[in-house]
Amino acid sequence: MVDFKGLETLVWVVALGSFRGAAQKLNTTQPAISHRIAQLEEEFGTRLLIRETRNVSPTQRGRQLLVYAEKLLAMRAEMLSVLRDASAVRGVIRLGVAETIVHTWLPVFIKEMNHTYPDLSVEIEVDISPSLRSRLLAQEIDIAFLLGPLSAPLLRNRLLCEYPVRFIATPSLGVPNPATVHDLASFPLITFARKTQPYELVKSLFNQPDLPPIKLHASASMATAVHMAIEGMGIAIIPDELVENELQSGKLVRIQTDVGMPHLSFCASWLESPDTLAVELAVDIAARVAAISGANKEANCQAELP
Repeated sequence: MVDFKGLETLVWVVALGSFRGAAQKLNTTQPAISHRIAQLEEEFGTRLLIRETRNVSPTQRGRQLLVYAEKLLAMRAEMLSVLRDASAVRGVIRLGVAETIVHTWLPVFIKEMNHTYPDLSVEIEVDISPSLRSRLLAQEIDIAFLLGPLSAPLLRNRLLCEYPVRFIATPSLGVPNPATVHDLASFPLITFARKTQPYELVKSLFNQPDLPPIKLHASASMATAVHMAIEGMGIAIIPDELVENELQSGKLVRIQTDVGMPHLSFCASWLESPDTLAVELAVDIAARVAAISGANKEANCQAELP
């Protein structure tokens, strides 16, 4: 008889592309994974996986079974989530966070987690979103708060917040305000790290034949980017939530321009499995904290209007 353990094994072998990865995820051995797959193939009387040197992929029958397996596992996870006692949640969650979140509502999230689930510890690692994605898929972290959404087998996403991106500079830099795209291109620009979505957007925005080559500083540290802007080393292209105090004090100002940057969407992303109750509870708190943070920001903006 087909059991959940065999179906879960198939799902993780395909999702991670290897028996080794599935064994690590399921806390077992590669021979045990091979045995479970062999049992499934015997049960269905057909080959389910194509075993290659560096990768494992599903056959046509394997893909068909995968659809049903994912549905069944999702239903089991939902059932366990509803019936388990959330107050008894304990253990450790490995959380990867983009730095923008660190400088906005992450401290409130940690306080809420400590208050709601005192026996649940959170280990935090800060990195750029592309690295967080890789680490999440490699199961080095349990949740990522990052630029998203992401796409991969068994990967779930939940939108947390969106931040507008502004052009920000110190008044002493002498940037025209308002500024045209030509004005902006004549100054050094400061933004997120290479290989990130905002960095590529900035490059694309200023990669125009009628514009001079730009000098683009990339930083994986938003604190460093803000410091560079304060020191007059260029125009920072970052969410203004990161510099609210500096804007209020006049150290930095928003540069008004018709040059538009898309909002940055931050999501919680995690790999779905039957043992993700603690992860999903943490995501619920993150979504609530991010929503309250956004509402407070909107209220403050309305209060500042004449």
